[in-house]
Amino acid sequence: MKMKGCGVILFPMPFQGHLNPMLQLASILHERGFSISIIHTHFNSPNPANYPHFGFYPIPDGLPENYVISSDPNLMVSFIKLINSSCQIPLRDCLAKLMSTGSEDEDPVACFVSDVLWYNTQAVADELRLPRIALRTSNVLSFLVLASMPSLFQKGYLPLQDSEAEMEVPELPQFKLKDISMFKATDPGSFLEFMDMVVQETKASSGIIYNSCEDLEEEYLKKFSLSFPIPTFLIGPFHKYFPASSSSLLPQDMTCVSWLDKQQPKSVIYVSFGSVAAITEMDFLEVAWGLANSKQPFLWVVRPGLVQGAEWLEPLPNGFPEMVGERGQIVKWAPQQEVLVHPATGAFWTHCGWNSTLESLCEGVPMICQPSFGD
Repeated sequence: MKMKGCGVILFPMPFQGHLNPMLQLASILHERGFSISIIHTHFNSPNPANYPHFGFYPIPDGLPENYVISSDPNLMVSFIKLINSSCQIPLRDCLAKLMSTGSEDEDPVACFVSDVLWYNTQAVADELRLPRIALRTSNVLSFLVLASMPSLFQKGYLPLQDSEAEMEVPELPQFKLKDISMFKATDPGSFLEFMDMVVQETKASSGIIYNSCEDLEEEYLKKFSLSFPIPTFLIGPFHKYFPASSSSLLPQDMTCVSWLDKQQPKSVIYVSFGSVAAITEMDFLEVAWGLANSKQPFLWVVRPGLVQGAEWLEPLPNGFPEMVGERGQIVKWAPQQEVLVHPATGAFWTHCGWNSTLESLCEGVPMICQPSFGD
């Protein structure tokens, strides 16, 4: 039953780990009667054919064709700042057009939802007098850590000195300094400016939605509310409402599911380091030898570009496929939710991005954690 007068426009950040939760949220809202419009960049654009009940509106992003996102966290911050700037005017024009359609078949726009990393969208929403809800695709605690970064730099706790790694963080007593030094900013000033903009524009929003739940974060939600006096909604895990497979930017190799069907219950180590993170060749070899020596069946996602300086499997040790035989299955991308729910999966070796962490927690799969950055 469609609810007249309840149109919602959503604007995802064009990364796999951000697109999935935004489109899942859109599906949740649509099921509850809202009409859905998705504004998106040409870069990493979702496939409208997978969501025939949504309206899709691409906007120019100023990026060259076949642009490849860097796995370097410092370059990623620069990328986010760049597209915030280049998309601001196209977004405003697209939003204004959608709001002024005036057709009897179109619902008036009630709300605009954008990723917290789209900090420039708050100014656009204010100009158009449109309530903006920020979506944090990760958890409350990680946002508290990010919001504390400027203060930690000002007080000299960061950048991290090896001799201070074990010091507790006064503002976050559950953590040591080594726990929150997510990456070494080559330009701390630029990084802190970026974080300040994200935090301030989130505070200026009409509210924030988290892909998390109070059972996990009740303590941190109270702390968050003291610094961010805006309505806060923890309505995740989103994937338990709607799966993410239809929003995958990479082709999923479904043969791995039939391979899992042949394995013993809880015997398989599933290995995946996500859609963006890259590892060194040395780390890649350590993973390979660890899997070979484990004597356990394994399903290993080796995304093209995962290994710095390599296209795909070139760094594997000579004779590796013969060494592991049918015990090992290597694919370029896997349907992760189907893998984690499969009875043969016994452990998940992960970069512990929030989506992967939630999915693993929900299915009760133990994790071997190898964080990359921001994890």
